Amino acid sequence: MMQFVIPDYLRYTPYPSQATLLTWLEDSNSLTRYILQNLQAGQESVPQQEILNPPHWEFGHISWFHEFWVHRSGLEANQSWLSNADGLFNSSLVSHATRWELQIPDLDKLFAYNQATFERTADLLGRPLRNEQLYFITLSIFHQDMHNEAFAYMWQTLGYPQPFMPNHQSTNLQIPIRDLAFSGQTRQFGSQLDEGFIFDNEKWVHPIQLEPFSIASHPVTNGEYLEFLQSQANQLEAWTPFYWKQDGRQWYERHFDQWQILQENNPVRHIRHDQAQRYCEWRRRRLPTEHELTTLYSSEANTYQSTGLWEWSSSTFQPFPGFTEDPYRDYSRPWFDGRHQVLKGWSAYTPERLRRTAFRNFYEIQRADIFCGFRTCSIE
Repeated sequence: MMQFVIPDYLRYTPYPSQATLLTWLEDSNSLTRYILQNLQAGQESVPQQEILNPPHWEFGHISWFHEFWVHRSGLEANQSWLSNADGLFNSSLVSHATRWELQIPDLDKLFAYNQATFERTADLLGRPLRNEQLYFITLSIFHQDMHNEAFAYMWQTLGYPQPFMPNHQSTNLQIPIRDLAFSGQTRQFGSQLDEGFIFDNEKWVHPIQLEPFSIASHPVTNGEYLEFLQSQANQLEAWTPFYWKQDGRQWYERHFDQWQILQENNPVRHIRHDQAQRYCEWRRRRLPTEHELTTLYSSEANTYQSTGLWEWSSSTFQPFPGFTEDPYRDYSRPWFDGRHQVLKGWSAYTPERLRRTAFRNFYEIQRADIFCGFRTCSIE
């Protein structure tokens, strides 16, 4: 007799309460609408670049993703509220380069599509729901949260005004600057069932033998990076952060549409992976692995300084032992290509509900538009 196996994604319990999910949905969706409503005329036309999307396309994609998984069961055969929604907004089918060529519906139609999808989900959340429905609603909210953060990256790239206020970032300025020593030990990394919602690249928990390591309590600062940049060996344009400029003897950093005097005590941000690597070589230090960063983040919060930035690791994004895909197959597997590097932590534009120690972010090494920085480890 065949035994029915319950798919992993139906066992990511406990799910948030339906009241919590409704609050999250309202929060995330209202932020998306606020961002789009505050675009000035003409700002929706952006240059075709790998790190950008047409903003109206991205808005339509967010609504499509939610409708597709929550209300259409992930099946193209189930009709969408919007005509040709799959042909316009399914990112698995619509190549990046063609998104500038599509006949996107006008903004009023996109807002109506978004509102219709939101109202259907809000109605669902007032009824008893199965685990499958709770999973896809949670996934869709988190997907929208990530795109809201991506709007912040894109607005920074384009020099637009800050699209929304960053989330509160508490910092303990009394933490002494030092290396934090961790002994060699076997630790468990990854996620397991009964921990609540997880993403498939966190599967499954597994032991790793960590060698002893010492990691900086603080991220690399603007002042430290400037010292590197002004050293005889590193006076190359390639090592200059993209949003920095020098006027006479004064350095400036662009934050969205504002050029500001460089604050030397702030963590350096918008740094490519190769720039972080070169800095480490110059300091005779190294980047931490993703497991070392996870270990740091799992320690007492008052022992290290949070950055408010995603932090580069030396780890290539690869599956953990036992990895299997969840229904949204393009979330992880296509990016196990050897070209993506793991970042840990969160940025000030990441909502609290996504800030988990186990979360694995990943980007190609040339990306500096994301709000990212780094810290270093000593070389034993």
